[in-house]
Amino acid sequence: MERYWWLFTLLILLLILGFILWPRQSINQYPWFDQFDQYPLVTSHADDTGSGLWPGITMTHLEGVAGLGVDVLEMDAHMTSDGHIVLMHDDTVDRTTNGSGLVSDFTLEELQQLEVGVNWTQDEGATYPYQGKGLQIPTVEEVFQRFPDYPMVIEIKQDSPSMAEPFCVLIRQYDKTEKVLVPSFSGQTIAEFRAACPEVATASASDETRNFVIANFLMAANLIKPAYQAFQVPEESGGIPVVIPHFISSAHDRGLQVHVWTINDADDMHRLIDMGVDGIMTDRPDILKDILGR
Repeated sequence: MERYWWLFTLLILLLILGFILWPRQSINQYPWFDQFDQYPLVTSHADDTGSGLWPGITMTHLEGVAGLGVDVLEMDAHMTSDGHIVLMHDDTVDRTTNGSGLVSDFTLEELQQLEVGVNWTQDEGATYPYQGKGLQIPTVEEVFQRFPDYPMVIEIKQDSPSMAEPFCVLIRQYDKTEKVLVPSFSGQTIAEFRAACPEVATASASDETRNFVIANFLMAANLIKPAYQAFQVPEESGGIPVVIPHFISSAHDRGLQVHVWTINDADDMHRLIDMGVDGIMTDRPDILKDILGR
């Protein structure tokens, strides 16, 4: 019986050794990553809560952070009922405009009659500096036209109806396939986009990140063949640390970048920079750029 126990133990050890030594399934580098010569990337988060410098989901915000010289413009996208891709974080317009209802129920003409940024406040509601300014919800097409060469992260927020095909058509139309990185929390949504637009870099969906974190804990991350090129993750999820040195080193071993959101505190920025992350998404790119001396 003792002999069988030692054989079983030896088998387990061999399996573990195999996980560690198995050839890593490296990924091909996408051109999106070739346009940067300094890291970590300073990525402007499209804040719509008052934590940032300008109200997100507006051209005012994009113009402002571009003027600061951030490396990457970040935004969230939904699709109107008549097929236009627009900037919006939530499924509804209730929280950020003077209207109500699902974004996908509006035509573009109806949506642009609303005023965006009206609820944005930096002083807990004492003032609302953008009320009455007439800010409209921008389309992604308008953003492409205004910033033709700027690197962007555009997150697909809408799951149904699928916007993968029309979004890909728009990216190709404006020759942005090498300028856009696309994330989505939804595994199905990002799979649809990858099938429609395989030449565009993507970030991991929630389930893909979870699978990598678990495999990495089990010393088996090198067995995963990623369909993504980057992680865009919080420092922790559900009380479980995500961004730790071993996660970062395993990602880098696979040719994957690690971008962390949403970091606004200077001490946290310093810590993550020292840890070796590839990008920091922040509502305060002015603070991050000052820390980096850029």
